[in-house]
Amino acid sequence: MSQVTVTRAEARTNAIITLPDKSCWAAPVGTPLEAYFREASPNTIPMTRCEGCDDSETLMAALVDGNLRELTFPMLHDASVSPVMLGDSDGLRIYRRALSFLLIVAAEELFPSRKITVDHSLPFGGYYCAVIEGDPFTKDDLERIKAHMREIVEADDPIVRHTVPLDEAIEYFRKRGDEDKLRLMQNRAKDYLVLYELRGIKDYFYGYMVPSTGYLTVFDLTFDGEGFVLHYPRRKEPTTLQPIMALPKLRAVFKEASEWNKLLDVEDIGALNAAIRVGRTRELILAAEALHESRVADIAHMILARKRIKLVLLAGPTSSGKTTSSKRLAVQLLAHGLKPYTLGLDNYFVDRDVTPRDEKGELDFEHLYAVDLAMFNEHLLQLMDGKEVTIPQYNFFTGKKQPGEKVQLTPDHVIIVEGIHGLNPELVPSVPQERVFRMYVSCLTQLNIDRHNRVPTTDVRLLRRIVRDAAYRGYSAQDTLSRWSSVRAGEQHWIFPYQENADAMFNSALVYELAVLRPLAEPLLRQVELGTTYYVEAKRLLSFLSWVHPLTRLELIPDNSLLREFVGGSILADYVPGMLRDETGEIESKRGGH
Repeated sequence: MSQVTVTRAEARTNAIITLPDKSCWAAPVGTPLEAYFREASPNTIPMTRCEGCDDSETLMAALVDGNLRELTFPMLHDASVSPVMLGDSDGLRIYRRALSFLLIVAAEELFPSRKITVDHSLPFGGYYCAVIEGDPFTKDDLERIKAHMREIVEADDPIVRHTVPLDEAIEYFRKRGDEDKLRLMQNRAKDYLVLYELRGIKDYFYGYMVPSTGYLTVFDLTFDGEGFVLHYPRRKEPTTLQPIMALPKLRAVFKEASEWNKLLDVEDIGALNAAIRVGRTRELILAAEALHESRVADIAHMILARKRIKLVLLAGPTSSGKTTSSKRLAVQLLAHGLKPYTLGLDNYFVDRDVTPRDEKGELDFEHLYAVDLAMFNEHLLQLMDGKEVTIPQYNFFTGKKQPGEKVQLTPDHVIIVEGIHGLNPELVPSVPQERVFRMYVSCLTQLNIDRHNRVPTTDVRLLRRIVRDAAYRGYSAQDTLSRWSSVRAGEQHWIFPYQENADAMFNSALVYELAVLRPLAEPLLRQVELGTTYYVEAKRLLSFLSWVHPLTRLELIPDNSLLREFVGGSILADYVPGMLRDETGEIESKRGGH
């Protein structure tokens, strides 16, 4: 072995970061990340960006040895560092969170007696907000707030992070009269809390912030009836705001959900925790499930009222509870004298050699033209006319359709088709529209942590899927997280643009579900490997779940609950609407009235 010379050295006084391009940058120990990037990549910092530079390349945070860190994070040792930009999912979350804080501060400085809530997200890029104490803002009020927000951005005021004892934070919120924060703090396990301060106003947020207001250049405020919309950019176009969309059906769902939560006296996670602690769990579950069943019954009555309906198309994003919703709807229709028959869209895939491919060259089974539309429409019309049809069965091993069961329906049958394209008018162009009813199922709302901290409905669907994938498919949380971005891309393209085409929307969110999902999802998320790209996401989900009081008594959940689709034990699991069984209980090969 060759000799290695070891010499005594002076203590290091600097910390070196290594960027993805392998360049190294040194600064004194304790220097914040932002200062490194001011030198290494000045065009990504708003205050130092050159004229005409691409605004989309705005730095929001950084990964330090695989951990997400704010730009104010002090570097105490050498590390590998990767920038997190505005166009990244974590970067956009930070931007929206900081933008919400900017709104809260500007509104409080101008209208100190009014309190606002940052509520539902809107698909074109915005949060629906409202005044919950005091008079609603007028259009002139909003113009004043927006102008003040821009003044604060221009001033580039610092957003300062404070770690304070929990008792001190509670006392601060008590003096401000922030009852939602006080409810939330009752479930705080740690003896400290991180608060952010802007222009002397402090607030709690469960994620990171930008260093200063100068980063928040793209936003708008729009009057919206009883409330207003805080517009923010979308991930694909982080420097522009999308056009405002009229979403009357979605807004109606938001209003309905708000009324439900008030009825149950559970309007945020702190209130949910309190309800569980005082023994209201059973009442809360029964009431929430009754509201779900009532809504399904209402939709069934809508179908019954339209006498010519022969086809129900049910669509929604992954983990929305479409399967359970379709079966509960079938039961309601059956109870009112109609015979439901489920037709599987997957059996109408085109042969694999003509299946569309995505931009990576991989088979895209989510593409509309992955479905044999001509055969599907022909069979629908034949079934509606009472003709016998041989339903194809798609063989996923050979990649080809093969003959399946023979079906002949009677005049009192209603066909139910569940699939992602159900709201797309191109799916059934041959079927007269007066014979079609479209139903959109999604987790459209969720309890927020408090009035300033949203829980994205996407996160709830992700938690549902993590729990279900582990229970039924043997996937780890890391496996599910690795597929999530491609799943979301398909939803953005094929589902969300068509949601307002629905004749009825079913909000599959349950007010108590986070309490059930927490103890099931937490151990799975903790197994995600440090250093992987999915660790940051798992850590973020664990962070907000920590605020939820866990509910472990699964026996309290009714066996026909939509939540059973994900946690197991559903009485509807083996129910196939329209499937006949012989005397032994075995499924026969023919369905309908044949």
